[in-house]
Amino acid sequence: MSITLLPHLSAVADKYDGFVLDLWGVVHDGHQPYPDAIACLTALKAAGKRVVLLSNAPRRAEGVVEAMIAMGIARALYDGVVTSGELTWRAIKTKNDVWHAKLGRRFIHIGPERDHGLWAGLDVEWQAKPEQADFVLNTGPWRDEEQLSDFENVLQACAKLRLPMICANPDLEVIRGGTRLICAGTLAARYGELGGDVAYHGKPFAAAYEACLGVMALADKSRILAVGDSLITDIKGASAAGIDSALVTSGIHAEELGLAYGEHPDPARLDAACRRLGAIPTLAVPAFRWN
Repeated sequence: MSITLLPHLSAVADKYDGFVLDLWGVVHDGHQPYPDAIACLTALKAAGKRVVLLSNAPRRAEGVVEAMIAMGIARALYDGVVTSGELTWRAIKTKNDVWHAKLGRRFIHIGPERDHGLWAGLDVEWQAKPEQADFVLNTGPWRDEEQLSDFENVLQACAKLRLPMICANPDLEVIRGGTRLICAGTLAARYGELGGDVAYHGKPFAAAYEACLGVMALADKSRILAVGDSLITDIKGASAAGIDSALVTSGIHAEELGLAYGEHPDPARLDAACRRLGAIPTLAVPAFRWN
């Protein structure tokens, strides 16, 4: 196996009309944009490309837009935002599938107070204890230093009650400002091990990509490229959706690949990582940069 390694995205831009971009690890690090990100977004816009940002953030799309504006990423640089939180909100609101239709109104939230806006406008009722709830809404840890063991008791209590869980962020981990943190997906995976029934919203699941394609309104999937830093979510998700993918190697896998920001990976180490996780990108770039 040999993955095509390119220095920047302009090398393949003519092949694609639409770009599905991951946020955390590609466009920003949780605190600020990466050095080349705004220039790359500007170049994509100038080239007439359709750009949709796809994030596993457990928040409504509007909140993510506001956070990016605060970072200096202008709203005019992309066509739309799809978040796992937005998909979660819509699923609870519409209940248009059998799994969600069976949920009750009362829920226990596993997650920080900053995510409380996720249920605004929904016909649901927050409860403080598992025994008062009909289901679990999982948006991830409260504090950066928390580990999976900190949530074992509440996960076991919910599993014992057989409460279904909605996971509003399938990511297992993320890097914020250089620090590796666990996400809601890690808690959900443990809940599954305990026998819990989990519904996931976001990457790598098909509905997330279908939502992006709906915003783009591009008929030819072969002209769309997904750019992400996670083999498990971004690359596997794009492959399952039938679209090409570009792995940003200085993101979540940088430590495994022995890379600093913008450095080119050793082809053998990259191949080994992709084989280990069973995810093969169409191409790889060292960073989200135009040239």
